[in-house]
Amino acid sequence: MREIFTGLPWWVKWIAVPVIALVVFGGLIASVVGFVIGLLFKVLVFVALVGGLIYVVRKFTSSSSSRNDW
Repeated sequence: MREIFTGLPWWVKWIAVPVIALVVFGGLIASVVGFVIGLLFKVLVFVALVGGLIYVVRKFTSSSSSRNDW
């Protein structure tokens, strides 16, 4: 493979080949990136909901226990 690229100009190695790779695999790359971003968003929403639930439960239990102290 290295011997094939040895005789080619620099612009073929550094511009043309990556552009062709992006054209051929662009849809695959976009779908993988979209999947990863969607997964990260879902994880973030999950963490926020669990954190909110823990906050509400602790707030409720601490206020109810302080009412019982009276």
